[in-house]
Amino acid sequence: MGTKAENMKVILDCGLIPVVRAESSDQAMHIVEALQAGGLPVIEITMTVPGAFEVMREVSRRFGGEVVLGAGTVLDGETARMAILSGAEFIVAPNLDRSTIEVCSRYSKISVPGALTPTEAVTAWQWGADLVKIFPVDMVGGPKYISALRAPLPHILYVPTGGVELANAGAYIKAGAAALGVGSSLVDKKAVAERKYEVITDLAKRFLEEIKKARS
Repeated sequence: MGTKAENMKVILDCGLIPVVRAESSDQAMHIVEALQAGGLPVIEITMTVPGAFEVMREVSRRFGGEVVLGAGTVLDGETARMAILSGAEFIVAPNLDRSTIEVCSRYSKISVPGALTPTEAVTAWQWGADLVKIFPVDMVGGPKYISALRAPLPHILYVPTGGVELANAGAYIKAGAAALGVGSSLVDKKAVAERKYEVITDLAKRFLEEIKKARS
């Protein structure tokens, strides 16, 4: 979409990274369209989507100027490089892998590795992470855990992921989250199965509203 700094600003201003998982590339594209219609300028396509690289190239081709595209569930540097060449502007991982962060740095892309403990968060930051995904945050205390991490480590930009939903989105933002990683509570499986993609569009709008409200 833009430079690394411009893309980072879009992610932080938006405050929401929707995690797209799907059973087919066609289904993934419908979800992307629904999210985009809901006003989301950020999309993360996970590597678990069949033909994920093709989906990324298609999203990049169709929405390149309107959406900051990311790749999720990226476990190593080799996959990160493939995703970047397919149009990804940011790389999200559930784990902490140095080669992934280094590839992002080499290509001037945004790196969002996964961490859980203070040691992992600091290590990710030292290695050059731009944002640190705290996953699975619901297993370690939710918003209170983000507050606890920020007390000694306020300089790190946290993206809580795992169990983030409409009911607690505001609490995470108030706890100091830089952005939220949201999966099934936004990309509703039932809505997808029934092809009721307008449900996802509506949820996207509601999430953005919650974030805006919490920030003000």
